[in-house]
Amino acid sequence: MQHPRLAVTAIMAAVVLAPLATVRAQQAPAQAPGWFVPGQSRQPTQARPAARPAAAPASGGAEAAPADAETPGATDQQIEVALPPVPEVTPIPKGNSPPAAILGIISVPDVMRNSTAYQAVDKELAVRRQKLNEDAQHEQTTLRDLGQALQNDRGKLSADQVRAKERELQDRIADSRRKFAERNRIIQEAGRYALAQIERTLRVVVQEVALSHGMNIILHGPETALYLPEFDITPQVVAELNKVQPAVKLPPDGVSVLDLKPQAAAPAATPAATPVAAPAKPPPAKKP
Repeated sequence: MQHPRLAVTAIMAAVVLAPLATVRAQQAPAQAPGWFVPGQSRQPTQARPAARPAAAPASGGAEAAPADAETPGATDQQIEVALPPVPEVTPIPKGNSPPAAILGIISVPDVMRNSTAYQAVDKELAVRRQKLNEDAQHEQTTLRDLGQALQNDRGKLSADQVRAKERELQDRIADSRRKFAERNRIIQEAGRYALAQIERTLRVVVQEVALSHGMNIILHGPETALYLPEFDITPQVVAELNKVQPAVKLPPDGVSVLDLKPQAAAPAATPAATPVAAPAKPPPAKKP
């Protein structure tokens, strides 16, 4: 008896990556009127002036255009029109009834939280992010010192020298931004690469565990209001996942996933050579 195709409904957790510390502090945007900022006195919101009435048409001339042709924020009036006739739907022949639903419950966040592979990846990526943040802070301090040194020596340098120093500093800032953005992208790619390996194995494990219990529909636990513990296959999925894939492969720190060489496929087994009998030697010719 063949089992029906499983309908697995699950939301895979994503590897959370901390944002890259910016090299230069961004200037805060100007405060919008009417917004309250803690520590500042709130300015009274000015009332929006009413739209001016349209100018009266000049005598004997064309009608003048209104001063405010369109009022921002005004919503378009909803137009109601008659829809075309409903297309005819022909009767559909009766098909086979689906099998009786046998439900199972799984909590993917709990699976990821208890996965040894996921824990190892999260720990390794946290170390790489910490190193990236430390390097970014060090570079930010260096750039600030270079800017301060240029400001102090501005009076001792000629105009051409000042422009050259400023251009050199701007190039250094742009290069730093590019390098740190590239390193941050590589870390994010490594996280997605590791998560894809876990998710691929998890799908197979969930199907195998469900088939072992005769289940044909798996629901996501956090989205299910009520269920008995006997329906929950999360502990068994965790045990099987850690057994099948206790760890995943990660590229070295600083190496992009796109630069990884594809693994060579295992060579096919060479068929055993079939023994071939040597041809028999012809009998020696008789002398006359």
